[in-house]
Amino acid sequence: MPWREPQIVHGAGRLRELPNHLKAHNIDKVLLVTDTILEQTEHFQNIKKYLDEANIGYAIYNGTIPNPTIDNIKDATRIYKKNKCKGLVAFGGGSAIDCAKGVGIRIARPWTPISFMRGTLRVLRKIPYLVAIPTTAGTGSEATVAAVISNPQTHEKYPINDFVLIPRLAILDANITLDLPPHLTATTGMDALTHAIEAYIGYSNFNGSAEAAIIAGRLIIENIQNAYTNGHNIKARENLQKASYLAGFAFTRAYVGYVHAIAHSLGGMYHTPHGLANAVILPHVLKYYGEAAEKRLGFFAKAIGAVPAEIDNHEASTLFIAQIRELNRSMNIPEFLDVIQSEDIPTLAKSASKEANPLYPVPKILNAKELEELYRIVKGNH
Repeated sequence: MPWREPQIVHGAGRLRELPNHLKAHNIDKVLLVTDTILEQTEHFQNIKKYLDEANIGYAIYNGTIPNPTIDNIKDATRIYKKNKCKGLVAFGGGSAIDCAKGVGIRIARPWTPISFMRGTLRVLRKIPYLVAIPTTAGTGSEATVAAVISNPQTHEKYPINDFVLIPRLAILDANITLDLPPHLTATTGMDALTHAIEAYIGYSNFNGSAEAAIIAGRLIIENIQNAYTNGHNIKARENLQKASYLAGFAFTRAYVGYVHAIAHSLGGMYHTPHGLANAVILPHVLKYYGEAAEKRLGFFAKAIGAVPAEIDNHEASTLFIAQIRELNRSMNIPEFLDVIQSEDIPTLAKSASKEANPLYPVPKILNAKELEELYRIVKGNH
């Protein structure tokens, strides 16, 4: 497979290097993709200043919403074309980066509806030069082949996977994440932990993805509470950024599992933020897997230093799930998602099954009845 990694610029204060990389690729005008809140931040204003100083033109799309929609992509693409942009710069969390990837898809395949791209290897054409500047440490979208898109009309949320969607450049500047609110620090960090765990316990990991998942898991366990309680701990912020990237590297090669499939269905139906959904769902799914996942999960827990190395995998996995629950509680993440409506569960389960099977190499295939039971557990009705 034609895997590649984005060029990485990692370190506090390195956002100012953006113009040099654009010039190196002969890009003299870009579309900045963000949202209305991030547009007002000092860091976004700095991006505009750096581009102005380098005589690089830009247009702005600030309409990105959580779980970006087909309409977001359509509106942003219109601005890109109208201003004759030559590249894309995404400034935000996974939503802004996914929206920019969606614009890239529309530019590469202008005559194909975005919904026809769902699934794997449907784009297959080079998209414009894409820079990802993540403002959170969690989604890993700066490292992945995936763009996750929502369709409000059908209440669906689905991934588009293609190698061309891996950004060309990722700027990991920890200064950008210093003012991230504690709740977002917690949920995006748990999102990254979910990526690492699901990549590791599935059946498609290889040495490279397994090693990346373990390093990411260790960094998250060691730093997430420090970043949550002291947002200006620059070292903790840098470590979480590194973890997010490594977890993204791992899952874009080894895939995820039912945690993500369920989270995507809730994002499509109820607009539940993805990091929050993953954080809540994760311990429930891991427990539901039972013996099917405990060998790999136990080994992972020991490898990242979350549990004693001398205990067996059954005990290690049980203890690790309990630690995840406690970690959530310590950061005020709820145990259940009561937004789930009982009458929606069959539709949600069908959506999750369609996404996960047969693409995701999960430890255990769940049938419709089991998936519906799992939704009731996540709702708190079991």
